[in-house]
Amino acid sequence: MTTPTQKLSDAGVSIWLDDLSRQRLTSGNLQELIDTKNVVGVTTNPTIFAAALADGESYREQVAELAKAGASVDDAVFRITTDDVRDACDLFTPIAQATQGVDGRVSIEVDPRLAQDADATSTMAQKLSQTIDRPNALIKIPATEKGLPSIAATIAEGISVNVTLIFSLDRYRGVINAYMQGLEEALENGKDLSTIHSVASFFVSRVDTEIDKRLDAVGTDEAKALKGKAGLANARLAYQVYEEQLETERWKRLAAAGANPQRPLWASTGVKDPSLPDTLYVSELVAPNTVNTMPEKTLDATYDHAEITGDTVTGTYQQATDVLNAVAEQGISYEEVVDQLETEGLKKFDKSWDELLATVRTALDEAR
Repeated sequence: MTTPTQKLSDAGVSIWLDDLSRQRLTSGNLQELIDTKNVVGVTTNPTIFAAALADGESYREQVAELAKAGASVDDAVFRITTDDVRDACDLFTPIAQATQGVDGRVSIEVDPRLAQDADATSTMAQKLSQTIDRPNALIKIPATEKGLPSIAATIAEGISVNVTLIFSLDRYRGVINAYMQGLEEALENGKDLSTIHSVASFFVSRVDTEIDKRLDAVGTDEAKALKGKAGLANARLAYQVYEEQLETERWKRLAAAGANPQRPLWASTGVKDPSLPDTLYVSELVAPNTVNTMPEKTLDATYDHAEITGDTVTGTYQQATDVLNAVAEQGISYEEVVDQLETEGLKKFDKSWDELLATVRTALDEAR
């Protein structure tokens, strides 16, 4: 019997796990998910590493070595996280080779405190890439307005990028432009475009969480009927933007030079509202050449009972537009929501980074 995760893969969706820890690597758990649940990549963020480091047993020996060497907290965090990502890259190397680098990817984020400093972000992206030293690593850069030049500059250096924290369609167009600008510069610099890959991480459930809260505040039956629909509508329209850019002359020139499309990645796919189906942001976002990065709870639910019926995105664009228009008619500003979500997203990453630093600081002090 074909499993739902196999059906999802067959429909052109790459399943990446939104989690990484040394325990997953050393216990064989990550390899098991590759073997049984069609996992072909991993994403990380400061929150994930903070949770992994909080369960410090797997890191005890390395922390002791770092403490003995007099490592600073920032240096220790850098060493620990890049070591985990490098080991995960090695685990995924066979998949990366089999897919010509499309999958088998492991993402690591630049220090989120640099999100509003383009030059510092670009420098950190290069340092991460050089330290991990694996072709299947993806460097995550937030899609802030000030982050767009960093994305272009990093791509121009031949470094593959996961553009994260995208909420708005306009910002997504800016991300696509930055990717193509980076590819054009890379081509001028004599880089092999076929070795450069990118995904654009479009956040889904957080859009519903914020808009549904506002719909509840409106309180009418008409408003409540729109709950749980805006996140999908926004993501589906993002896929329309992706399809449109593939038809541009600018993209066709880059593709002829060997460039890879920047695939849409559905992030924040864990369902927050218990009244909604737990696989909603998986089964309703099936489209070719996409990635769905899932927390393990969502991955397990998908494997267990998701109904995968093929492409659920292409051809839904008018319906999706109608949903967002209906939300606007309730007095809810799309621009206000996406701006707020980006600000909150950056704050969450900053907070998690602070927690990560505090955890490592405590571990180093104890080891000393």
